[in-house]
Amino acid sequence: MNQFGVLLKKEWRENLRNYKIFWIPAVFILLGIMEPVSNYFLPQILDSVGNLPEGTVLEFPVPEPEQVMAAIMGQYQLLGLLILVLAYMGTIAGERKSGTATLLYARPLSFSAYFISKWVMAQIIALLSVWLGFLVGYYYTYLLFGSIDIMNLLRFVFTYSLWVLLVISIVLAASAWMPNAGLAAAASLGIIIISQVVDSLLGTYWPISPLKLSVYAASWFENGPDMADFWWSAGLAVVLIAFLLLLGIFISSRKAASTKV
Repeated sequence: MNQFGVLLKKEWRENLRNYKIFWIPAVFILLGIMEPVSNYFLPQILDSVGNLPEGTVLEFPVPEPEQVMAAIMGQYQLLGLLILVLAYMGTIAGERKSGTATLLYARPLSFSAYFISKWVMAQIIALLSVWLGFLVGYYYTYLLFGSIDIMNLLRFVFTYSLWVLLVISIVLAASAWMPNAGLAAAASLGIIIISQVVDSLLGTYWPISPLKLSVYAASWFENGPDMADFWWSAGLAVVLIAFLLLLGIFISSRKAASTKV
């Protein structure tokens, strides 16, 4: 436990030194602000840059507040997840490639404490970024479009947070597996994108899947997901996260010998 605490402090200092604790939340907050503001001022924006004939009147349906929050999540699904993958692709692979991990591996090291400390710090920053982004996004949505039922909003955030936990677990397991950060990013994005494409094409045949968590998150703003399918999907996500943790620990210990000296 003492070793875990020391390693967690090391991760905190490292994320502070490379400013991840600042710029990752800043990106998510910016995305959270942009969606409601751009939706609200879209007619004026198009009118000013669209080179439309004089007298043209643009009328757009005013989106519901729930639709705006779902659109913010859509931004996170594209740009947000890409930011998280790029931020943490070198968490383990980068240390091995550069040789900085040699200082750790030269001492008696608990690889479970080593991997979990990185996993915990990455999850804290990722979840903090998502929560702040949704909070700021809801604030502007409330000002410009109206309020949202708080319970549905909390269910929405909780469900999407579980998806973020799964994504970070995939990224760190890939970082432990691959020899460098670039391949770790490619593997992470490949797994996430291909699995989501397959689920979007064939997902009607299996309502229970961790890949549907983002869909179930948005469905809280409508009639809500089928509760049995939702809880089974959430349970499978938790099991998969636990498996990726164990896999990351195992691979980290096996790949220690490949560290550059």
